[in-house]
This record gives sequence, structure tokens and C-alpha cells, in this order.
Amino acid sequence: MWVMVFFDMPTETKKDRKNYAKFRKSILADGFQMFQFSMYIRHCSSRENADVHMKRVRSILPPKGHIGIMLVTDKQFGAMEIFYGGTEKPVPPVSQQLELF
Repeated sequence: MWVMVFFDMPTETKKDRKNYAKFRKSILADGFQMFQFSMYIRHCSSRENADVHMKRVRSILPPKGHIGIMLVTDKQFGAMEIFYGGTEKPVPPVSQQLELF
């Protein structure tokens, strides 16, 4: 499973910029990687694990902005076509994640 977080947040005031930076740093600390500007992804081994990370994102939502959280399967993510300047690039590989039980 892949958890995708995409957001559009105001950065006009100093407080807005601080909220933006805090939110971004929090999702990075939770293991998300930047896929595009304002779009971050994280691979999860199961639906239960994905639910945990989605709940963490919900718990740190800033007071302003538009934030989306989407869950896609490995098959759906693997079927994505990615282009850079008209040239197709491979889909990013699944990062290895150590899980302790």
C-alpha cells in the first residue's frame, strides 16, 4: 500500500510559513518522501500500517490549507506513468522498511 499526502498551504505570513514547515517536517519524520512539490508518499506493508500513518497525518493537520490523503495499492502505484520533459521515467522503487514485531 502507498499513502499519498498532498497539500496546498498558505505561506503569506510568518505564522503560515511556520505551520507549513512544521507540517512538512512532521510528515518527513514519519517516513514520507517527496514525490513532487507538496506531494509526499510512503510505502506501507499492510492496510493496518497505512491506517496508522494516515491517522498520524490527521493528528498534525495545520489550521489552514487544503490537505488530501489518498491510499493506493502497489498494483495501482506500479501502473503509474511518470514523465519528465516528455521522457518517461521508471516508477520509484519500493523502499525497504525495517519492521520490528
